[in-house]
Amino acid sequence: MTSPLVRVHSLTTRVEAPLEEVFEWHRRPGAIHRLMPPWMPGEVRVEATDLAAGTAVISLGRGVDWVARHDPDAYDPPLLFTDRLASLRPLSWTHRHEFASSGDATLVTDRIETNVLGKMVDRMLGYRHAQLTADLAAHHRTYVAGKSLTIAVTGSHGTVGQALVPFLTTGGHRVIRLVRHTPAGEDERRWDPSAPAADLLDGVDAVVHLAGASIAGRFTEAHKAAIRDSRIEPTRRLAEAAARSGVPTFVSASAIGIYGADRGDEVLTEASARGAGFLADVVAEWEAASRVEGPRVVQVRTGIVQTPAGGALRLQRPLFAAGLGGRLGSGRQWLSWIGIDDLVDIYHRAILDETLEGPVDAVAPEPVTGKVYAQTLAHVLRRPALLPTPALGPQLLLGKEGAEEMALASQRVDPAALGMDHEFRHPTLEAALRHVLGR
Repeated sequence: MTSPLVRVHSLTTRVEAPLEEVFEWHRRPGAIHRLMPPWMPGEVRVEATDLAAGTAVISLGRGVDWVARHDPDAYDPPLLFTDRLASLRPLSWTHRHEFASSGDATLVTDRIETNVLGKMVDRMLGYRHAQLTADLAAHHRTYVAGKSLTIAVTGSHGTVGQALVPFLTTGGHRVIRLVRHTPAGEDERRWDPSAPAADLLDGVDAVVHLAGASIAGRFTEAHKAAIRDSRIEPTRRLAEAAARSGVPTFVSASAIGIYGADRGDEVLTEASARGAGFLADVVAEWEAASRVEGPRVVQVRTGIVQTPAGGALRLQRPLFAAGLGGRLGSGRQWLSWIGIDDLVDIYHRAILDETLEGPVDAVAPEPVTGKVYAQTLAHVLRRPALLPTPALGPQLLLGKEGAEEMALASQRVDPAALGMDHEFRHPTLEAALRHVLGR
């Protein structure tokens, strides 16, 4: 009999994919990363390699681990697997993952018996089902056409890489991480940005180049040099290595900073002229460095990424949650944003859609002003947005140039190259924030 302190939480969702495919998705590397809500504390330290009897470990910080062991007595592929909490007593947690065929679709049921607080569990289940449904839909898009590729990725441990790599591996692709340390296994290769090895990209079908020093920080000459030097020459050398190895596709990170710090109310597309300023100069050189003869080359011009796992939202969320948030500067500047999973989908399309080439604006179709952004974030968190930050605040942290080019930049960008038929998971800011913040 269930303890009166233990409550059962369950959620059933119809997923438009066959039963065997849905179960196999859960068996592949990266599934736990895709299903773990970004607002929850913890970092996956060990991923279970076996749904029958494997163990997953999530580090909660300060030496505290959530250890989940899979139960071989409650394993019935492709209908069921179960994990149980094996640490942190007196907490209890038994999680049954149930699958049932429903024509060409699958009914997915998560059933959790636990004494953990209920609202958090229900929010987690909602996130997991939304993520699973959208990921499988993305892997069924027409440009995928059953392709299974070997994809080399730089910057795999950054904010974008940590979302993209597990998305690709759960989709059946092999990912080779290009790393600067000694490789830890067959899915890592050592990459020297100044001199890539001749065999670095042997057997690779596509390269995704995400690596580069963080732009965040005060715009000193040293910081600006690090931004430039970590992007331009390493990109050129890696693109040339891809061309020599006959890699068909080279996808490079880029940024909407190419349009300059302030274009007013002008609607910008990939066909717009580049702007002026340090970041515009760097991005223009960065994109030029990726253009080589041979591969299909795509430059993903990324907007302001929305995820509490990194970037601006990671910094703003605690302030707004405490009721201390508000617009930056005048609030009239345009903010072209993108949800982290929509950015992942755009990289996925850049890798697989052979009709996509050249610069692509990775932004949502509905940019907002800084004032509207602050109001929306506060509304999602159920807090006021009454404390505006004058322009002097970002200037103190970033310097005048850094504040103008980053915190107070105004770019109203339209993702024209993606086309009207591109499917965004979260085309509106409120929907994107509610998903990544579990609201």
